[in-house]
Amino acid sequence: MSALKLHAELDAIWRRQSGWKGVLTNVNHSDLGIRFMVAAGVYFAIGGILAMLIRAQLATPRSAFVGPEIYNQIFTMHGSLMMFMFAIPFFEGLAMYMLPKLLGSRDLAFPRLSAFGWWCYLFGGLILLAAMALGLAPDGGWFMYTPLASKTYTPGINADVWLLGITFVEISAVCASVEITVTVLKLRAPGMSLGKMPIFAWYILVTALMMVVGFPPLILASTLLEIERAFGWPFFDPTRGGHPLLWQHLFWLFGHPEVYIIFLPAAGAVSTILPVMARTRLLGHGAIVAAIMALAFLSFGLWVHHMFTTGIPQLSLSFFSAASMAVAVPSGIQVFAWIATLGKGRVKWIVPTYFMMGFLFIFVLGGLTGVMVAVVPFDWQVHDSYFIVAHLHYVLIGGMVFPMFAAIYYWWPTLNDTTLSERLGRWAFWLMFGGIAGLLVLLARRADVVVESPKVDVRNPFTDQLGVHRYPGDVLDVENHPTPGAHGRY
Repeated sequence: MSALKLHAELDAIWRRQSGWKGVLTNVNHSDLGIRFMVAAGVYFAIGGILAMLIRAQLATPRSAFVGPEIYNQIFTMHGSLMMFMFAIPFFEGLAMYMLPKLLGSRDLAFPRLSAFGWWCYLFGGLILLAAMALGLAPDGGWFMYTPLASKTYTPGINADVWLLGITFVEISAVCASVEITVTVLKLRAPGMSLGKMPIFAWYILVTALMMVVGFPPLILASTLLEIERAFGWPFFDPTRGGHPLLWQHLFWLFGHPEVYIIFLPAAGAVSTILPVMARTRLLGHGAIVAAIMALAFLSFGLWVHHMFTTGIPQLSLSFFSAASMAVAVPSGIQVFAWIATLGKGRVKWIVPTYFMMGFLFIFVLGGLTGVMVAVVPFDWQVHDSYFIVAHLHYVLIGGMVFPMFAAIYYWWPTLNDTTLSERLGRWAFWLMFGGIAGLLVLLARRADVVVESPKVDVRNPFTDQLGVHRYPGDVLDVENHPTPGAHGRY
């Protein structure tokens, strides 16, 4: 076959289609990665609006802004969109976009598998949004605990919508994890051993392996619950031989590793960007890789961390409490390596640097509160309180959202051959940082109605102002206008 004919045949396979046809048919890694990131950004915006509605309801005692049914739907949809539709898919998209460029490969291993995952992700999200528009959104919490989510206590289709939509999203995540794992292990450039691989690829590889193991339990759980609801099988019904804690075990066997599945790609972006901003090499590369693998291993041994108040035997409580404390060690190794890298270099203070500094401050606070709730007696006192909500948001906003914006500002020239406004970026950072740093210290509680109390009267309106104060920062990031002709500035 002549070289010209071979080129024509390859071009027919790899050519990017333009317009709507390209949106529907392109399967190359760049287009798919951008689709995932853009869709995740849309879900992030919707989830943020729902969060402001939650705070509007809780701003005043006995508020009639929304009723209990609508409040439960808003609360559930906020958590579901943020955890399932935004946090993981955004970094799936970033990994799809960046990995072939970092590894020196032409594309991902199975481009059509990634495309299939994209359509599953989009379809699952649209199911949830359509249900919300029709007033049929899930209302049992983003964790969908049984027996509350059983047919007896949730007789409508609200829970079925959640189970169907989230299952499609989880199938999408499994497709992405298989795609990324094979790509990293089999499609590296000649001569690029695992030891020579970029640190971001290490983070993504470990994350993908965690997804391969962690997501099937939730797919199993949602399938079993839907079978119970549709056909009356008693998997979680204690009156007929089932057990409601089975759902919690399956859910948190996925749910706690999910926190690290969200955190590790963000930490990979930090480990990539921070040495550039510090103008030096990343210190402790080998220790960081070992810490990543230790974190992945330990994360699957502490799911009962979320179930300390359910009557678990004392010996089990001791084991999972120790594991919950031990997981702080590999996280600490990474934090100290980043701080040492900053101390060794000469820091360049631009927008990605600000977001990484915000990440270090907020994430460390969230991590310290995680060690606190690993202590069983303390956890008994704060379980289901806003201390836990604050801990969750400090870890996820500090550990994921701030690195996400650092990555967007840093890699935007690669995506679009432009740079974003430095001035708007700094405004966005300080609005977000000021909002999150003060917001969750003063939160009240998760109920749809706040009773009258002198403490609540002072605390809640101020809290809600801080919550609304943070989101203009997100909006400024979304609305930040690119500056052309400044490619490769960082």
